Parts: sequence; structure tokens; C-alpha cells
Amino acid sequence: MKLQDVFKNIEIIESKGSMDIDVDNVSSDSRLIKPNGLFFAINGYKLDGTTFIKSAIENGAVAAVVGSNVDLDSLDYPNITLIKVDSIRRILGLCSCNLYDNPSKKLKLIGVTGTKGKTTSTFMIKSILQKQGYKVGLIGSIAIYINDEQLEITDRTTPESYKIQQTLDLFVKENVDIAILEVSSQSMKLDRVVGCDFDICLFTNFSEDHISPNEHPTMEDYFQAKLSILKLAPTCVVNVDNEYTKKVPELLPDKNIITFGIENEADVMAKDFSFTNASVSFTLVTKEYADKVTVSIPGKYMAYNALGAIAVARSFGATIDSIKNGLNPFSVFGRSELVPNKLGYTIMIDYAHTPSSLESILKTVKPYTKGRVICTWGVGGDRDSKKRPIMGEISGKLADFTVLTSDQVRTEDPRKILADIEVGLKKSGGEYTVILNRTEAIRYAIHMMNKDDILVIPGLGNDLYIEYMGVKYPYNERTVIAEIIDDMIEEKKENKDNK
Repeated sequence: MKLQDVFKNIEIIESKGSMDIDVDNVSSDSRLIKPNGLFFAINGYKLDGTTFIKSAIENGAVAAVVGSNVDLDSLDYPNITLIKVDSIRRILGLCSCNLYDNPSKKLKLIGVTGTKGKTTSTFMIKSILQKQGYKVGLIGSIAIYINDEQLEITDRTTPESYKIQQTLDLFVKENVDIAILEVSSQSMKLDRVVGCDFDICLFTNFSEDHISPNEHPTMEDYFQAKLSILKLAPTCVVNVDNEYTKKVPELLPDKNIITFGIENEADVMAKDFSFTNASVSFTLVTKEYADKVTVSIPGKYMAYNALGAIAVARSFGATIDSIKNGLNPFSVFGRSELVPNKLGYTIMIDYAHTPSSLESILKTVKPYTKGRVICTWGVGGDRDSKKRPIMGEISGKLADFTVLTSDQVRTEDPRKILADIEVGLKKSGGEYTVILNRTEAIRYAIHMMNKDDILVIPGLGNDLYIEYMGVKYPYNERTVIAEIIDDMIEEKKENKDNK
């Protein structure tokens, strides 16, 4: 496509060089630029994007886009076209839409947002719609899928705009019927879903999270970012039991609103619950029918995820049989995931990293555990520190024993993070210990277990790395658990042989 067509209907402040050149790829990461590439020199929190133009040229860039604060005459790159624009992230999204011929208009697009439950909800929607016979694409925080084929592992909730459009274009070429996009509040602030033509958006719930200097300054700012996602779709599915999301119908009166809930009257409801440590069952109540549904992940909060997913899927004609078969059997990597092991211990990995999600997972497993609930966890660094003592108190009160350890510390001192959590643990009066190394903390917890206990390991979920001081080190808790248990079995064997 000609560069001038990539910028069709897009305002340019200033340009130097020819617009009559061919462009067939776009990125804001100079390392991903290929021949005939268009590079967007976007500033990060610390880095100046223009310093990567040279690298982009070396990889094949024929044009570069800079922000409105850059003087084009200060850039000495005579062999490429230079373009200055306002709102450079937004323009990246619009150019990506043009380059890939607006793929979201060629399929049905579902957006899913919320503080908790986004990932699980997207997988539930995908599963139900597949049972209904649709070919479904998913872009989310775990991976990119077409039906059950994993195309690519992802490292953030919502990719950059050019990656979204490139993937949607692939979906179109692969004859995908419906695409599901997990949408974070941060992606809205960074204009990653600009140009996406949503058919329906789901707002799972809203609670305190992501309040920090690099994210959202206030809860209101965070909520407005979430609300802005719903403004992009004609139909919105919202949780009427949540104090924030229940306001959506009055805030967006021009939208077609579909509600779901348990406590308050809604279009899609759940009643008559029964629980086990591996599932939740309820009567699904709609205007058309009332029928029993089982979700093969435990917890009342999982029923909320299911209700939101059901409400979305029903808008695409999903039958009760597709709903039932889509939710049981059902599992999501890193979300209330029970880890099989040679000792038959009950060990659960989860992504819980907020006060409400930690409370939910512990309250879910506690009534159905004969022995102790052991919780091994920490929280991420460079994030909202106010939640740390709150979470410490929750774990101290609900778990029988807490093993406090490191999580994704990023660039923060892990000892400072754990000290913040300890304030709440001490207040709770609960039993706990602190082991900085996550593997050793898991080892300690497994060694103290018996078959009546449950070990809950919140935090990493589907993350397959530990980030420490800006470096991501490979780390799979499932492998760690297996190796620890293999060591325990070997130790028992050696002790028996030595007797």
C-alpha cells in the first residue's frame, strides 16, 4: 500500500520526503520493522522514540512518524520519509486500520473489560461460541487463539494497536466468524483499540486496582477508562451487582444494555447454587428458560464470569446446550488451575492479585477443604502499594497459614513489598512466615502439606516468567511444583533405603 493511502483521512502536521512509496508493515518497535516498514517513534515512560529511528531504518523502515513536539529539521535521515503528527498513538491505530483494510468491520468483534475475570470470561465466551459452531479468534493476556489452536503467547492484556489490526486481518483471512479482544484500561489510555469496530462489550466488574503513577491516578480515572471501552459498542453487557458497573445503564442511556447478576434483578441470572472444590452449579434464569448449568471451576465469583459470558454468547444465538457444554468441562491456564502431581496434593495456581480476588479465591476453597488452607503469595512491584496491607490482612484471616514471598517485583525492592504486606498480616493475627525466594517458599508450603490441605498460589497465574530489576527470567510454577514433589519422593525413597 502507498504511504499516502496509509494516511488516508488522517491529518499530518508536517512531512519531509515522498508519500508515494510502498509500505507493507508498521510497528512502534524498531526491532519488528521489516523492509518497506513504517516506524512510529513513540516515547515511552523513560525512552525517546526518535533514538530508535536509526535501528528501524537498518531493519528496513522507509518512513518514520514522530510526535508533534519533534522538529523534523533536527532529524538527519535524508533517505526516508519523515512525518509529524499529533496524538501519535492514536494515529498509529488509524494507520494500522488503513494498512490492514479495517479488518474489524469484516467480522464480529467482542470486547471484554473489567478489574477481574476478563481472561476467564473471554475463554468462556470462546468455548460457548465454539460449541455453537462458530470459528472464534481470541486476543488476550494468555495467548492468541483461533478456536483451540494457540497461535502466539502474549505478554500483555491488550497488544499494541498495530498488532491487534494485524491479528484481526489474519482472523479474516482464516475465515474467523467472531473475534474476542481482552481490553485493559491502560490500553484505552494508550489508544490501542482505536479503529476497532466492536459489536458488543462486556464489563465484568470494577474494584480498586491499577492506581499508581504509571497507571491511573484515581479510581474515577480508572473507571472512566473502562467506561470509554463500552462507548465503542452499540450493545453492552454489565454486572448489576457491582456498585460501579450497575451505574452503566444510566451513564450510557443510548446503548442497548444487557444485564447479569445474582443479587439484583437482571436479564441473565443465577439462582440455587451448589458448590464443590472443583465446580459451581446454578440454575440459569432468563426470560426464555430456567435450566441447570455447571461450571467446572469453583467459586461464586466464577458464576459471575459465566453469567457475563452467557449473556454475550446468547446475543449470538447460543443455545442452552451450547452454554452447558461450553462451561463443563472448562479450564483456563493460570485461573483457579488445579495442578496434577504425583502425591495427589490439592495445589491451585491462580492470578489473584487484588484484595477482592484474593478474598474470593480463599473464601471459595475454605468451606470445602478438610484440612488447612495454605496460601503462598506476594504482590507485584511498581504498582499500587495501598492494597498490600489489605491483602496481608485478608490472607492472615482466611488462610490457616501464609507463606509470604516474592512476585513480579519489577524494579522495586522485594523486601519493601513484603514489609508492606506484613503490616496487614500482623494485624490479622494469622500464622505466617516470610521466604523471599518464590521456589523455596513453594517448597516450604508443599513440605508442610498433607492430603487434606489445599495450597493456593496466587499471583503469577499464566505468567511463565519472574521479572526482577527489568529482566524477565523463565519461571513455570507447574514445573517448580513437579520438581519439588519429585525431590520429596526421592528423599523418602532414600530414607527408606537407608533404614
